[in-house]
Amino acid sequence: MTAVPETAVPSAVQTSPLRATWRDYLALTKPKVISLLLWTTLAAMFMAQRGWPGLGLLVVVSLAGYMSAGSAGVFNMIIDRDIDLKMARTAKRPTSSGLITSRQAAAFGATLQVLSFVMLWIWATPLAAWMSLAGFLTYVVVYTLWLKRNTWHNIVLGGAAGCFPPLVGWAAVTGDLNLFAWFLFAIIFFWTPVHFWALALMIKDEYREVGIPMLPVVHGDKLTVAQIGLYAIYTVVLSVMPVFFREVGAIYFLSAALLGGWLMVLSWRLYRHVMDGNAVERRVAVPLYLYSMLYLALLFVMAAVDRIVFAHL
Repeated sequence: MTAVPETAVPSAVQTSPLRATWRDYLALTKPKVISLLLWTTLAAMFMAQRGWPGLGLLVVVSLAGYMSAGSAGVFNMIIDRDIDLKMARTAKRPTSSGLITSRQAAAFGATLQVLSFVMLWIWATPLAAWMSLAGFLTYVVVYTLWLKRNTWHNIVLGGAAGCFPPLVGWAAVTGDLNLFAWFLFAIIFFWTPVHFWALALMIKDEYREVGIPMLPVVHGDKLTVAQIGLYAIYTVVLSVMPVFFREVGAIYFLSAALLGGWLMVLSWRLYRHVMDGNAVERRVAVPLYLYSMLYLALLFVMAAVDRIVFAHL
């Protein structure tokens, strides 16, 4: 799988009389997507430190983390500009519209990635820098270039890119990665299909039109909701396992149980709705999609709170 050559994009969008602004370059970094990634990164820092990791380190990791994830978003838009142009919700992206050329975007993305790596190496730890780079390569090479257009397993395997932020945060504080850090990785890995497939069900027609083999497109809604339910179970089970390794305590366990319970309820509602022969409706898919983001954010917060509280008892 190779990037789409510049000539493959209609000439009408190659140039634009408009001039790109800083807002357009910011849009390339997909700031809405990055917010949850940064949240898990910073939460992992508090977990690793069992307290305040220091303002300087927080600032460095926040900036470097944003630049690395933003760089991945830039290259994703460059590679996918042909399909972005065909979908209404992405047609106005700076690369697909031609407001920013692929060469300009690539220079911007490469600069962000280099600066991010150097910052983490110098002011955090080398391991944090390598974990950040690994997340970037997984998203750009494994997911965008290889899996996305070739298999419905794209979001399962390629979703591993979103699992690296907590490893970056943990490594920035400790310089190593213990079992609990890898539990954080695994939780996000199994959570990602639940979150993304709930969205994919609602926009499967767009994916079908541009030939992207997302699970609902390839195997239909019923198998998709069954897989969502299965991955929801995996997520909830994994979320409580750190308790048995004494990495977290009662505060986290109760939180994980309550948060996971509602994730299961929403997954079950979507499953029953589709299995009863109904078409996917926003009223049953959107609640799961939105709650899944809140679930992950609160789960990581409560893990940090638990480790800080019990560290001072």
